[in-house]
Amino acid sequence: GVRMRMEGREEMQGAVGLRCTWDIPPPAGTQAKWVRLNVGGTVFLTTRQTLCREQKSFLCRLCQGEELQSDRDETGAYLIDRDPTYFGPILNFLRHGKLVLDKDMAEEGILEEAEFYNIGPLIRIIKDRMEEKDYTGTQVPPKHVYRVLQCQEEELTQMVSTMSDGWRFEQLVNIGSTYNYGNEDQTEFLCVVSKELYNSPNGLSSEPSNKAKVRL
Repeated sequence: GVRMRMEGREEMQGAVGLRCTWDIPPPAGTQAKWVRLNVGGTVFLTTRQTLCREQKSFLCRLCQGEELQSDRDETGAYLIDRDPTYFGPILNFLRHGKLVLDKDMAEEGILEEAEFYNIGPLIRIIKDRMEEKDYTGTQVPPKHVYRVLQCQEEELTQMVSTMSDGWRFEQLVNIGSTYNYGNEDQTEFLCVVSKELYNSPNGLSSEPSNKAKVRL
């Protein structure tokens, strides 16, 4: 029974220890350090330091309480009537200085919000990214690649059926009988196929290997 009592006392001491740490008042100024923002119904929790990374921004002026009298919700969070979807990346940008987007997220949407919140460096980054996309989009139109495959009549159906993805059948040219196997004349055809090649971002063209039988 002694051991049980000992364990019980240790647990009590542990609990008292915990209570003691809670009794220590938080360092001065921390109460005001955290800021709650209610953006279009979604609450974001961040610090004044984060919001004030960009001194000229609406968010910095908001949490410093200068000239902006913003409504607050029942929890005391600043109410901002904007789309919360795009606010996450904006807040993260202020936290670590990088623009991180989900692949489905429209850069135009982020730009709109960055302009509303007046975050200069972010506006420049997004505009650069959008210009870069437009540039690569206009610079690299798809190339049409044509191949001419020579085959005999009996190989034709097999060849067309084994053509790999992306190749399109364009034209068939009958070039007459050039081979003579025994008594049978084999009609030879030139088969023209084409494919659109898109240059991938790393500069290598993505071209699947052509599985069609080629006889040169």
